[in-house]
Amino acid sequence: MNTLRITDDLDAMLDVLPPHVRDPLRERPDNFELLEVVLDLGRLPEARYPEQEVILSEREVTQADLEHVVSRIGEFTGDNRAGIERTLHRISAILNRHGRIVGLTCRVGRAVFGTIRIIEDLVKSGQSTLLLGRPGVGKTTMLREVARFLADDLNKRVVVVDTSNEIAGDGDIPHPGIGSARRMQVATPTMQHAVMIEAVENHMPEVIVIDEIGTDLEAAAARTIAERGVQLVGTAHGNTLENLIMNPTLCDLIGGIQSVTLGDEEARRRGTQKSILERKAPPTFDVVVEIQNWERVSVHGNVTETVDAILRGYEVAAEIRELTKEGQMQVVALPAQARQKRALEERGPVVAGRERHIYPFGVSRRRLEQAIRQMGMAATIVDQLGDADALITLRNYYRRKPQLLRDAEERGVPIYVIKSNTVLQMEQCIVSMRGERGQDPVLSALQEAEEAIGDIMKGRRSAELSPQNAYIRRLQHMLAQRYNLSSRSLGQEPQRRVRILPGRGE
Repeated sequence: MNTLRITDDLDAMLDVLPPHVRDPLRERPDNFELLEVVLDLGRLPEARYPEQEVILSEREVTQADLEHVVSRIGEFTGDNRAGIERTLHRISAILNRHGRIVGLTCRVGRAVFGTIRIIEDLVKSGQSTLLLGRPGVGKTTMLREVARFLADDLNKRVVVVDTSNEIAGDGDIPHPGIGSARRMQVATPTMQHAVMIEAVENHMPEVIVIDEIGTDLEAAAARTIAERGVQLVGTAHGNTLENLIMNPTLCDLIGGIQSVTLGDEEARRRGTQKSILERKAPPTFDVVVEIQNWERVSVHGNVTETVDAILRGYEVAAEIRELTKEGQMQVVALPAQARQKRALEERGPVVAGRERHIYPFGVSRRRLEQAIRQMGMAATIVDQLGDADALITLRNYYRRKPQLLRDAEERGVPIYVIKSNTVLQMEQCIVSMRGERGQDPVLSALQEAEEAIGDIMKGRRSAELSPQNAYIRRLQHMLAQRYNLSSRSLGQEPQRRVRILPGRGE
């Protein structure tokens, strides 16, 4: 059985429509799926459903029809949106160049009770959680349910910052969909960040709920809230965590990215390039949830580790969750680290001679296990650097020398570098494990980009870099951006490469 309970106050929406639109709409049996009604001047009125669009009348929409709707709803705000008091319905206006309304989109708002179950444990934990997903997937709906759950079921002091009345509806009295949570309305979208700070300073919340974080000021306000120890639950534009990493405005929500430039002496001592990319600060949000639909989400439960892994070039797998028909949450796919831990537990420890504890960094664990078996080596693959007495990594990772490799060097853990992710390379590496530290003198792609940037800043007109894969090209583009230079990709794979030019590009 479906345990989701949906309320939509649809009659309140239908009552504001002109009779020739309202009456045929009332007769339809599938209005539980109705998304919106579109009224454009001089065109036929249209109802939109998930799988179809339906013409409601053969009579074109007139100015009188538009005025009929406008006279029965609330006032339009600066974002050209209005509502129907104590409902979640949203009416958005299209204006001509003289400011006259020539079109209306009447969107049905629904409160869906039960969506919280799929992330209930995350919300209960007190961790700040960011919801992502494509438009219309249900981010605001889930956010509304989170506010109600925290306020009513967990008895927390919750304040909803409601910029366009999407969360708690129109009018001065909030919609019951947010339970006993308090709601602060925002006079104009440009003031959302100020109201976020006001909520913390004036009303002593334990939790702040905020929809559509989208500007530098709002991202900074979110960080301020988190630093004050207030749980933050919000949404942001973007479908995935990687979208945020590449968004210069919103990447601060997951810690931000900075180019760290080392001195010549320090770079020589480390044997690395002068400029490296690292996470700038602790993430504002502890958890990121990518919503696929009301009954399926992807969860990144440790944003710090996930962002660091992405910057190191890993393909990061999220935890996939689904709601069963009985309304129970089940995990249908685990992250790679959890799968590896389970596999090691099932395999048991390796015993024979002096056992080596190997930490693979960017290396296929499955192939490394195969190489260890085939070479008859007494070794265990470990999940933490602190448990390792040797580290194996790929050459392209070693060139960039991320923080974890620097940590290994400082701890005196021998580093073995292989050229490719093959069993043969790993077998050769196992043969060479005699306690000597691996070295790789080849300069990295980022060092090449750093040198090219230096040439451009000295007056060179352009610099073309060596062909690289998509991930490394992306890092080179980001590095050029940090220096306010232009960059573009040229050529076809596998010879696609980056060209750096003076001035900020597209």
